[in-house]
Amino acid sequence: MGLALAACLAAAPEAFAAPVTAPAAATPGAGLDRYHRQRLDWGSCVKGPDDTMGRGLEKAGAQCADVTVPLDYADPGGRTITVAISRLKATDTRHRVGPLLANFGGPGGLGLDGPPVVRKSMKGVGARYDIIGMDPRFVGRSTPLDCHWPVGHSIFSAGPDRAGFDRQVALHKDLAAKCRATNASVLPYVSTRNTARDMDVIRAALGARKLSYLGYSYGTYLGTVYTQMFPGRYDRVVLDGTIDPRRYNPRLMRGAEPENEQALAGWAAWAAKRHDTYGLGRTRAQVLATVDRVVERSARGLTLGTAPDVFRLDDSQVPTLIFSGIAEDTDAARAVFGEQMSVLAKAAQGRPTRLSAEFKELLQANVTGRNSHFGSVQTAILCGDVAAPRDPEQYWRDIERSRAAHPLFGPLTNNIGPCAFWDRPREEPTQVRHDAPALIVSATGDPRTPYTGAVALHGMLPSSRLITLKGANQHGVYGYYGNTCVDAQVNSYLATGELPANDRTCVKPTG
Repeated sequence: MGLALAACLAAAPEAFAAPVTAPAAATPGAGLDRYHRQRLDWGSCVKGPDDTMGRGLEKAGAQCADVTVPLDYADPGGRTITVAISRLKATDTRHRVGPLLANFGGPGGLGLDGPPVVRKSMKGVGARYDIIGMDPRFVGRSTPLDCHWPVGHSIFSAGPDRAGFDRQVALHKDLAAKCRATNASVLPYVSTRNTARDMDVIRAALGARKLSYLGYSYGTYLGTVYTQMFPGRYDRVVLDGTIDPRRYNPRLMRGAEPENEQALAGWAAWAAKRHDTYGLGRTRAQVLATVDRVVERSARGLTLGTAPDVFRLDDSQVPTLIFSGIAEDTDAARAVFGEQMSVLAKAAQGRPTRLSAEFKELLQANVTGRNSHFGSVQTAILCGDVAAPRDPEQYWRDIERSRAAHPLFGPLTNNIGPCAFWDRPREEPTQVRHDAPALIVSATGDPRTPYTGAVALHGMLPSSRLITLKGANQHGVYGYYGNTCVDAQVNSYLATGELPANDRTCVKPTG
């Protein structure tokens, strides 16, 4: 479990093109009785002797089940797939509220292991909810999808020149072709709208009239879509690290360059105070200059690690690692990124490097095919939700326009991706037409889903309330960041169902 969007994605400027035109079966409940009335076979989450996640869920008291859903909601009598869920039942049954489903982002992020973490975040109020974890369709233990990519994601920088961009065009065209060749029969049904439909089947199969929801990052978009498709079927809704739904599309990272530069500068100031540990420079400017040298040197290739775990990185991959490393501004997260940058700096100097277990795991997940499943599903959801521009020259023009102001992040946030070569989505994206009394949470310096997205969604949902955390370059706040002001506001809402009378502002402590 984790805030998957924090590793790769941010928010972008394009708006929706047209109103929603859903197939007939999108009407809530149409032809779905057998799915709504299915009996769930709850049992152990442990799948084998090496299943540490399952053992953790079992230790916490959770059980797991598979929910049967239609592959295509326009054809509910046709092919079915399964969605894996977990449940940590309420222990305060006298004051039980009902089920609360959590989604931790991605798109394509795991969620089955989430209930124990959510209950800890909720403190005393957690005992009043049946907390539901879900691996969305085609994720994790649900019916799988894997395009067998040689890499674990599709987020790369275009590099410094046209030759690098042309290599990116060829790469992403090949990634799209691999998905089409291996998963053509299901790709049209990999979408946020279908995941929202699955959530409503889960609600019904749980015997609940309404479903409460906690969504982080991409999960805020999924939660927003659910409120629009199924008004009246949700109870308490918390959206943390919020995406402006009008700006959601496959080019999610565009527009977040300033927030990422701010986050990188904040980390650089932190690292400068710890030069004796990381050796990156004694001032913020020196640390940033070290980062620039690493990126420049990566154009000729960097070799990291020792046999048998040796990785070779180039200037399409190193900016992505930097982007990934600055999603949070806690000391723990900054220390992890400091260690990684120290290794990259040594490699740029031609010195031998030794990788920590955590860094080796990150590299294996990103630059080898071991994590192909995640990248495949993440991309399929984005491409299946909103069409992307198809002309490579449009991406190249955007890259060149952004390069002067944002030399590190512009070629990454504006780069082409597999969606340029994908089949068009079956449905138009969801538009916000119904008010929803949600609690929205956002940090002013969020480098993945910028604060402007939270303000925008708040404006679209007049009954919502906005909890702002000032002064933090942090993606994902409630229960993760340790801000007692934010946590108390959210838990009060979850306990009472009453939103704050007004928007609230919390402040990151200094020092």
